Amino acid sequence: MEIGEQLELVLRLILGLVLAAAVGWERELQRMPAGFRTHALVGLGSAVFTVVGAHGLVGDNADPTRVAAQIVSGIGFLGGGAILHYGGSVRGLTTAASLWAVAAVGMASGAGLYVIAIAAAVLVIVTLDIFDRFETVLKRRLDIPEKPSSFDEPGGSTEEGA
Repeated sequence: MEIGEQLELVLRLILGLVLAAAVGWERELQRMPAGFRTHALVGLGSAVFTVVGAHGLVGDNADPTRVAAQIVSGIGFLGGGAILHYGGSVRGLTTAASLWAVAAVGMASGAGLYVIAIAAAVLVIVTLDIFDRFETVLKRRLDIPEKPSSFDEPGGSTEEGA
């Protein structure tokens, strides 16, 4: 593979890292355990696996779709670790979903689908930030009580509050 092609693949990795880091920054601002670095690494890792699956594994038995499937299941395992169950409450679902989404952003970037990767990252950030604000306003207008945000309070929380 020529150096020009390899540099273009490196650009894909950088884009996957930067876009995932942007999502992670939103999680960081919400003080979630899986934040900036974690999301950046998931996006980068997904981009690397996608690039390697598409360009590094050649031959009759090479199948990039198998690599993609393994990324999805591996991220599911990582996301499962982000979900905590305590008493009657569950926390970490939104962070687990954001990790899953940045893996998809990294895969799109690694596949060279730049517009899709950028649009997906923007949509993830909109979902995490703007939808959170919208939900807060709606709950106030509909007079829906806030769920306790601490594990120490009875009932706990079913979302992260972010």
